[in-house]
Amino acid sequence: MLQSLAGSSCVRLVEQHRSAWCFGLLVLGYLLYLVFGAVVFSSVELPYEDLLRQELGKLKQRFLEEHACLSEQQLEQFLLRVLEASNYGVSVLSNASGNWNWDFTSSLFFASTVLSTTGYGHTVPLSDGGKAFCIIYSVIGIPFTLLFLTAVVQRIIVYVTRRPVLYFHVRWGFSKQLVAIIHAVVLGFITVSCFFFIPAAIFSVLEDDWNFLESFYFCFISLSTIGLGDYVPGEGYNQKFRELYKIGITCYLLLGLIAMLVVLETFCELHELKKFRKLFYVRKDKEEDQVHIMEHDQLSFSSISDQATSMKEDQKANEPFVTSQSPTSNDSSINN
Repeated sequence: MLQSLAGSSCVRLVEQHRSAWCFGLLVLGYLLYLVFGAVVFSSVELPYEDLLRQELGKLKQRFLEEHACLSEQQLEQFLLRVLEASNYGVSVLSNASGNWNWDFTSSLFFASTVLSTTGYGHTVPLSDGGKAFCIIYSVIGIPFTLLFLTAVVQRIIVYVTRRPVLYFHVRWGFSKQLVAIIHAVVLGFITVSCFFFIPAAIFSVLEDDWNFLESFYFCFISLSTIGLGDYVPGEGYNQKFRELYKIGITCYLLLGLIAMLVVLETFCELHELKKFRKLFYVRKDKEEDQVHIMEHDQLSFSSISDQATSMKEDQKANEPFVTSQSPTSNDSSINN
């Protein structure tokens, strides 16, 4: 009997604090997912990094042996300067010196990556004025971009998601939840095809050094706003129509980001996902809800009574003046 009472009390305690327990499990799961990613990345990439370090060390040693007049310190200073310039998007190679990073089309591409928070990092401001302007431009531009994207997505999702789901539900009598799930899956498949697979095939043709997997990787890294910057299109020294190519990439990034947000909003409106998200939210107490309702009712009643009083006063003010009869005259009329 004691065990049954203890079990019922534990179940009651869990039910009362269900949201807190779910939130704790969510935090624990997120931390475990971070650790899992770190372990996998370390185990996969660390051997390749070790091989690359050994290869560079051998090349450096061979270069010093072939050029005895050059000291290791001088070579280190030269390489340090080259790497610093490379971090700013300036290459020392002769075949890459023809591409300017701050012409109009490249600057337009940079502005789009900054405002969309993609930020490849292949090109960064060189001057102090450029860095200061980038801060001010981002502080104003990023909220402006979020407002713009929210407004665009809100208008598109009415015609792309809500009206088609409502049409099939009303016209054909299908279950609204089933139609919403099928529509979300179909919309996600179309978006992945139009903004991932097809552009990846195009990039694999236009970029000489990219295969299909690398092109698909670039599309995903870009449209998810991760922006690692290891693959940036249009940076080849023999790139044809580079200005037009950069403008096309800018349009692709903006349209793809809008499409991704539409798909995410479509999935977020699914009834099943809404129920799942509520597991981790803080629940309002019923007493607080009743207090809010009573306060709202009191405010509404008081506002109605105030409006009625003010209307009566206005009516009295607008009525013509009438001389009131004296009480003596009333009494005399009654006596008569």
